[in-house]
Amino acid sequence: MSAPSIPRRFAVAAYAKVPESATEAEAIHNWLLARGLQSACGRVDDPALCGRLQEGEFDLFITAGGDGTMLRSAHLCAPVGTPILGINLGRLGFLMQVRQKEWREALERLLAGDFWIENRMMLRAEHLCGGVSQGNWHALNEAVVCRGALIRPIHISASADGHLLTTYVADGLIASTATGSTAYALASGGPILPPELRNILLVPIAPHLSVDRAVVLSEGTSVSILIREGEAVLSVDGQSPLPLAVGDEVMVRAGDYAAKFIRFGDPGYFYRNLTAYMNQNPSIGSSR
Repeated sequence: MSAPSIPRRFAVAAYAKVPESATEAEAIHNWLLARGLQSACGRVDDPALCGRLQEGEFDLFITAGGDGTMLRSAHLCAPVGTPILGINLGRLGFLMQVRQKEWREALERLLAGDFWIENRMMLRAEHLCGGVSQGNWHALNEAVVCRGALIRPIHISASADGHLLTTYVADGLIASTATGSTAYALASGGPILPPELRNILLVPIAPHLSVDRAVVLSEGTSVSILIREGEAVLSVDGQSPLPLAVGDEVMVRAGDYAAKFIRFGDPGYFYRNLTAYMNQNPSIGSSR
């Protein structure tokens, strides 16, 4: 946990797929300007705003939306080390601590220095074909190797630091961060990990007569996922899938940088949010 200097240069970004996002971002932008602070306002996918971010013009990136918006913001901000403050306009918001009606109070606390920065590990996933790299990507939640269009299991083997763990006959395998343990990995039956952990979590998807338990690997472990049979694809943080051929390998390890999130109060916020979500299902907007 660390508390850096109070930010003075802000980027406020909206997400087009969240209807209220543009209105809320504009309100935050105007609030900051009224206090004599530097602020730029745009969309998460605005090339001009993203370019300025890459040039290091901003001390803080504020985004209004849901967890998907935070994923996109992390991909933008983590490489340049810019912290993110997310304002939750969605239903879940596992990655967000500040609700829509609370951002004014949160910004007052921020400007008073009453905040800390949470560092969350990202993954680096690399696609290898014949031992030659075909590209690499960073993920905040997970890298998933799974079946393609054909509705049949694939055969994939997983190794940790060069040692074979097992071969799965399954719909796929999730390699997740602690952050991702509350996303796809949780939906597939995996455990919930505290966000500060730097472990990789492996969770099989619909395994058929295979190991059906999740595995939490030691910090620093590298994972190799080898396609042995079937039509497979790679998807990183839910992005468009990339086709994989038999013999292709996906290498997963801790990323080259971390996502930095602005937090308020004590680290117990994560467990308070978790308890609230376990008592209802905000994804469908109804209580149990």
